[in-house]
Amino acid sequence: MMIGKVKIPGNILLAPMSNVTNLPFRLMCRKYGASMTYSEMMSSDAVIHGNARTFDRGKSCGNERPFGVQIFGNSPQTISSAALMIEENCNPDIIDLNCGCPAKLLTKDGFGSALLSSPETIHSIINELSETVSTPVTAKIRVLEDMEKTLKIAGLIEDAGASALTVHGRTQQQQYSGSPDIEYAKRIKEELSIPVIVNGDIVDEASAEQALDNTGCDGIMIGRAAMGNPFLFRRISHYLDTGKMLDFQDCEQRILDLREYFMLLEEHKLMHTINVRAHARWFTRGIRNGRHIRNRIAEAGNVDEMLLSIDDMCRDVWR
Repeated sequence: MMIGKVKIPGNILLAPMSNVTNLPFRLMCRKYGASMTYSEMMSSDAVIHGNARTFDRGKSCGNERPFGVQIFGNSPQTISSAALMIEENCNPDIIDLNCGCPAKLLTKDGFGSALLSSPETIHSIINELSETVSTPVTAKIRVLEDMEKTLKIAGLIEDAGASALTVHGRTQQQQYSGSPDIEYAKRIKEELSIPVIVNGDIVDEASAEQALDNTGCDGIMIGRAAMGNPFLFRRISHYLDTGKMLDFQDCEQRILDLREYFMLLEEHKLMHTINVRAHARWFTRGIRNGRHIRNRIAEAGNVDEMLLSIDDMCRDVWR
C-alpha cells in the first residue's frame, strides 16, 4: 500500500492512542508485524507554545519506519505551523489529522470528532496542511448517523489533498459502545481513489479478516485490542498470510512482552512518562491468575517489586 510517496510494507496499522502508543510500545508492535505505527496525538496549540513533553510523543528511531504523527486542533493556520515544527523535530513519514476522537476533553473545544460538524473546516485544514508540509497528510474520522453526509466529508478530505483516510464506524455519541458499522468504510472505499483503512473492534484474527473482506479496504487499523497485547499483530499477520491460527502460550507471551516493554521504556528514558501500574495491568488482562497478579501489581512499591511479584505468580511460566 502506498500512502502518498510512502510505501507501507503491509496492511495492518497501529492506531494512535493517548497514553498508549509511546515509542517502546510502537517498537514492539512493529516487531510483531504492525506495518505502520502512529504516535500519541499531539496538540497543535501545545506544539506552537513549545511544550517539550509534546515533542516526546513524536520521538522515534530508524527501525520504526514508516511511522506517523497524529495532530489535533481546529485552526488551519495553527495546525499547519505546528506540522512544520513536527516535520523539523520528529521527521515523521505521515502527518495525520484527528477528526475522530470522541473524548469530551477534545470535543468541548471543537477538536477531534467535533470537527465533523464543520466539513468546510476539515477541508481547509487538510488543504492548508497539504500545501504547507512535504510529508503526506492523512485523516482519521468517525462517522455521522447520515451516510451521505459522511460520504461528503470523505470526499472533501480527498479533494483537499489527503493521501489516505481511516474510518472508525462509530459516531461521536456512541463513544466505544455498540458495534461499529463497517458499511461506512465499504461505501467510502467505493467512492474514493486514495487508500481507505477500516478501524473499530478489530480484536482478533476473525474480525481482521472480516473487516478486510467485507469492506474491500486497503488496510485495517487496530486500537484498544492492542493495549498490553502487541503480540496481537503477530497473530493477525500470521493468520492473514497463512490462513492458520498461530500456536502460542498467552500467559507466557504477555509476561515476556511486559518485561521487554519495561526494558525499552528504561532504554529510551520514558519510564517516568507512563502510569506504570496501569500499563502493567493492561499486559495481564485475560491471562490465568490475572486478577491475583493485578492485586500484586497494585501492592508493589516499584517496578522491580512489580516484576518479582509477577514472576512469583507465574513461576510455572519460567521453568
